[in-house]
Amino acid sequence: MMKARPPRGRKVINLLVSLSSGFSALVGIIFLFWILLELLWRGVGALNWDLFFHLPTPPGVPGGGMVNAMVGTLVLTGAATVVAVPLGLLAGIYLAEYADTSKIADFSRFSANVLMGMPSIIVGVFAYTLVVVPLGKFSGYAGALALAILMLPIVTRTTEDMLRLVPNTLRESALALGLPRWKVTLAIVFRAAKAGLITGVLLAVARVSGETAPLLFTALNSPYWFSGLGAPTPNLTVTIFNYAMSPYPDWQQQAWGASLLITVGVLVVTLTARSILGGTKR
Repeated sequence: MMKARPPRGRKVINLLVSLSSGFSALVGIIFLFWILLELLWRGVGALNWDLFFHLPTPPGVPGGGMVNAMVGTLVLTGAATVVAVPLGLLAGIYLAEYADTSKIADFSRFSANVLMGMPSIIVGVFAYTLVVVPLGKFSGYAGALALAILMLPIVTRTTEDMLRLVPNTLRESALALGLPRWKVTLAIVFRAAKAGLITGVLLAVARVSGETAPLLFTALNSPYWFSGLGAPTPNLTVTIFNYAMSPYPDWQQQAWGASLLITVGVLVVTLTARSILGGTKR
């Protein structure tokens, strides 16, 4: 007969694990709010009319803004979304609905997981080699490609996971009525998983909207108005990097303001995604 272990040791281990977990979460929350408070303290003063509606001034000249960088960031993110979202949705459909246990599905999932954890600077170097070097110039196309590569695995894995949550009975009922497989997937399964799919897309957008390293190798930057993706494209993240490293206090102040804008934007997108997913679960 097996001898019962005293519960005291298990209780002590459980208490230690609970305390260490709670302490780790508290440390993360403290640093998060510390960063947010620092951004608010230093960045609110830079939020003015000029920042949103004027072009950058030459080095050493006070004033100016970042309207070109804001427009360029929106265009680059939008272009990457247009490329990555359809491909990611199609890949997720294939993995969830058509190639559940095949070798190519396992390899695709492994590749997506590796891409999700890959440093963004490596993706930037890849896009630099693939686009910038052959064309002989930096361009928004290369920047959009780098951001799309970062978005693709997130959309793919989220799509697969959300489609797998849809009960098979729903598919079987639709197929029993004589609907073709593609129509069942698009008209019924997609509709059932709509909130989760939207959440995945929003999280992917939030993931790439603050990236700097890939754009340093691809889109670079420009102090002029956005003139198309075929030339160096202004963007907020590289502008923040350049301004923060400059010796001019006015530029440093604008870098704090732009950092606050990006942080607030990412927070809004993330909270929106979580609220959509939370509403679906309720």
